[in-house]
Amino acid sequence: MPESKNTAAELIFKTDIIVIGAGQAGLSSAYYLKQHGLTEGRQFVIVDQSPQPGGAWQYRWPSLTLSTVNGIHDLPGLSFSSTLDIPASEVKASTAVPHYFTAYEKKFDFHVYRPVKTNLVCNQADRFRIETDHGLFSARGIINATGSWEAPYIPHYPGSEFFKGIQLHTKDYQTAQDFLGKHVIIVGGGISAIQLLDEISRLTTTTWVTRSEPNFREGPWLEEYGRAAVQKVEDRVRQGLPPGSIVSVTGLPLTPAIEQMKARGVLQRQPMFSEITSDGVRWADGRHIAADVILWCTGFRSGLDHLAPLMLREDNDGILMGGRLATQVMKDPRVHLVGYGPSASTIGANRAGRAAATELIAHLGL
Repeated sequence: MPESKNTAAELIFKTDIIVIGAGQAGLSSAYYLKQHGLTEGRQFVIVDQSPQPGGAWQYRWPSLTLSTVNGIHDLPGLSFSSTLDIPASEVKASTAVPHYFTAYEKKFDFHVYRPVKTNLVCNQADRFRIETDHGLFSARGIINATGSWEAPYIPHYPGSEFFKGIQLHTKDYQTAQDFLGKHVIIVGGGISAIQLLDEISRLTTTTWVTRSEPNFREGPWLEEYGRAAVQKVEDRVRQGLPPGSIVSVTGLPLTPAIEQMKARGVLQRQPMFSEITSDGVRWADGRHIAADVILWCTGFRSGLDHLAPLMLREDNDGILMGGRLATQVMKDPRVHLVGYGPSASTIGANRAGRAAATELIAHLGL
């Protein structure tokens, strides 16, 4: 347990480093903190708002299997495959990843405080005061690994408040059966949008809308594509700019499933509409399509609202990042963001966790 002290009517748990979030990035960070000899409790603690291990994966839609996800990288010290007892193509991601993370926490004896939602972080002398829904923590440094699942992004379009149908985000999606007999407009050009368009179009009428022309990539995946994507995002955050889209660099892989979608005629992409009406959407040229559902597959923003009192953002809403892998916040080197920007992928989260742990330990002199 962390060191605690009574101050008036409140109990504060004191530690050196708090890891906020126990997904891929948070667990990777905790692993490397332990590898450096830090003691859990006295020198670092992990808090996570989910009721069980698995990060955001436990909330993904049921039809998302390990054969269709965009890659899950092994956490350091334990392979994912060693925790599977049936072929990956048959395993739901929302089941397999929580099972893997549970095994990981058990193997390395991590004691994650959950469910603990971090509401606010602020400066208090030379430490941070972390306010949660289950008490107060005090720490000298922060590794923030909250990801983006709790911050879905839906752009505003004129008339959205008057739409009489259903509007929902990828985060809310469960099954295509929910849309039987309805006309569904799917907005977005990423991998999730394509997957949901594939599922839903098999059962009902769909219209696919994207802000820019989709970039389908032919040929095998090359590591250089991933490196180029990560480097582009890293360059942006090192300039204090908001992270950009990975898909804009890598493109969408032209898989057999996408070829089949083309053959079925469901990839007839429409440009972005200009307004939403009570019963559909309208383009600038006056063309109108009636719809019952608008499914926003428009991505997520980093869930960093709890850090707002620290005033880490630049005027353009970006955060100026530094350090070996761009995890260190330049305005306050005691704060590291993992799973943000270039480390938003599962493989990037591992490398970022190692860099954040090493650099923060050095900065704090632990």
